[in-house]
Amino acid sequence: MTPNHLLSLAIWIPILAGVLVLFLSAERHAPAARIVTLAGAVLGFVVTWPLYLNFDPGASGFQFVEIKPWIASFNVNYHLGIDGISLLLILLNSFTTVLVVIAGWEVIQTRVAQYMAAFLFLSGFMNGVFSALDALLFYVFFEATLIPMFIIIGVWGGPNRVYAALKFFLYTLAGSLLTLVALIYLYHASQGSFSLLDYYQLPLPFEAQVLIFLAFMLAFAVKVPMWPVHTWLPDAHVEAPTGGSVVLAAIMLKLGGYGFLRLSLPILPEASQALAGFVIALSLIAVVYIGLVALVQSDMKKLIAYSSVSHMGFVTLGIFIFNAQGMEGAIIQMISHGFVSGALFLCVGVLYDRLHSRQIADYGGVVNTMPVFAALFMLFAMANAGLPGTSGFVGEFMVIMGAVKADFWYAALAATTLIFGAAYTLWMYKRVIFGAIANTRVGALQDINLREFLVLGLLGAAVLAMGIYPDPFAQVLHVSVNDLLTHVAQGKLRTP
Repeated sequence: MTPNHLLSLAIWIPILAGVLVLFLSAERHAPAARIVTLAGAVLGFVVTWPLYLNFDPGASGFQFVEIKPWIASFNVNYHLGIDGISLLLILLNSFTTVLVVIAGWEVIQTRVAQYMAAFLFLSGFMNGVFSALDALLFYVFFEATLIPMFIIIGVWGGPNRVYAALKFFLYTLAGSLLTLVALIYLYHASQGSFSLLDYYQLPLPFEAQVLIFLAFMLAFAVKVPMWPVHTWLPDAHVEAPTGGSVVLAAIMLKLGGYGFLRLSLPILPEASQALAGFVIALSLIAVVYIGLVALVQSDMKKLIAYSSVSHMGFVTLGIFIFNAQGMEGAIIQMISHGFVSGALFLCVGVLYDRLHSRQIADYGGVVNTMPVFAALFMLFAMANAGLPGTSGFVGEFMVIMGAVKADFWYAALAATTLIFGAAYTLWMYKRVIFGAIANTRVGALQDINLREFLVLGLLGAAVLAMGIYPDPFAQVLHVSVNDLLTHVAQGKLRTP
């Protein structure tokens, strides 16, 4: 296939592999289901690499564009294309899917095929969100991501999985319904087009922009999630199986930030600037207040979940301060958070698989029995605290530098995350890992096996690579971010 079909391959290879896996749903076919899933996930990741290798970082507009009629009577097209922003998120999504499949290889013993297929479907749908240039296609993929995650939490989750799954589904669906209303308005305002590129050039009255912005914001704020619509996230994380928590934190939260970048800012530039102060206020509350909430958690998963809310506050802050450093920092932070939060949830999963407890008080002295695991866990804890040399530092530093240009107090409040992040992360790490062996159960722990080391080792390499040499991640963003900022300032986005 030519490079023009790479995006379709990235979307449909995981989905078709998921369909094939469902035909292996009998328990006796579980080994074959695992192998087919891994092959589909790896192939799905492999086909995304030519996107990066053939991407022209100096070109404006969207690349690898595909467009075919889909619903001709309503002028709906199967229209795909990516810029530097969506490229990194597609790579992150496909990479994470491979790791989640490997991580669940031995852990999941019931309904193996359905579990694996759900992650393949989720991977394809999210690549669809990141590459859709038709508004209705975007909405279909955006909503489709809810179904596999709802099933993952509701079937393989903890004791309160049904409550957590319903809360997750209802929060995200309710926000998205207003987005559909806004898209229908834009369809009529553009005289019958669902093309996002047409919407970017659409002269909308300010009052309409504000209303549409608020409709979009409700959907995207829930996904991020922003304070105060974040309360579904801790419940979902605590009840989700490890793989579900990893994908939820590493990828699904990024759909909200991506929605702001792909829809809210370019379609509604005047409203985005007018309401930026409101979004920044909510972002800073998330950074400071939710950081304090994380400090008092006794459940490791819940602590990391609240940490995600705080760190994602950096993302929305960086987006809405409207300068290149802040916006590029926000996108780098999204990628870094995908590596770090995914790794932390995997670390908790390693401990939970052995002791079946997430309570910090049930551990202590783990380094004495699991030294390799303790070393990797330390790396991810330091990255979560923003240690220089790790990926966690790069995005936060860029956002803070951008915030200084916008307003010193934005930067001062945002920088408190470096203090709170170090406090709650190191407090958890100290109590779980250091000290004397707390009890006989900890004393009987076995260090990570080769499969667990492979997953955590790959994430550790990604965290260090991005922290030490972030330029390969940043260079693909420059033109896309500058074009977006130019459009927000002048109302004209360069398109192919």
